[in-house]
Amino acid sequence: MIKKVLAGITFTLLLAILSACGSSDPFADFEEFQGDVSEPSVSVQNLPDEPTKDEMKSQIRNSSTNDISTIIGDNFNLLETVKGENNIAIVYATNKFTVSELVSTLTSTVEPKQQSELIDNQQVLIYPDHFVTIKQSEEDPDSTLIEVASDQFVRDNYSPSFLQTYFALKILDDVLDVDDWAKKRKSKCADGSCYGGYSTTKKYNSGGLNTNRGMSSVRGGGPSAGK
Repeated sequence: MIKKVLAGITFTLLLAILSACGSSDPFADFEEFQGDVSEPSVSVQNLPDEPTKDEMKSQIRNSSTNDISTIIGDNFNLLETVKGENNIAIVYATNKFTVSELVSTLTSTVEPKQQSELIDNQQVLIYPDHFVTIKQSEEDPDSTLIEVASDQFVRDNYSPSFLQTYFALKILDDVLDVDDWAKKRKSKCADGSCYGGYSTTKKYNSGGLNTNRGMSSVRGGGPSAGK
């Protein structure tokens, strides 16, 4: 119990320091942030308490920013981070929304550039600087996972076969600003070393990427918390 309290205090102090430095982007200062996320004690089945669904919808829709990564970071519990080469994806979780409900709430607040169909309880939204993947948790069907990945993370780590399920290759080339992105990635993914999306049960190929479970006991597990 004492260890958990001390870990919570350490994390809170870290958030305060990052906020004081003016970091409003959950992807900023990741090296410092990653170093304090080391205890695999959080799962979708023991998330901290959340406000009611209506309260969360109101907070999201009345957000003072149009940056989707900040909106998600400010309103959902951090679950885990996935570190690629020089870039990351951040995974959040909620027990209040289904996939469709959350997609509707986010897209009505900030319209994405592209929105996939719902396939296998999973939907992908493409924003100017981020890919947001919203899916039902394999660990707990009553929980929804939200993975926020920078364009660079997607460009450098994702498997084309995963994204082709949701978008045409031309769309991916356009949003990633790479000609024949899938073709260029194909050879690198031949040995199965490419990332195929986050999963609590590791159902999808992790691509050898490192993950760290979150310790946040408040919404907005990223450095943008409290903004």
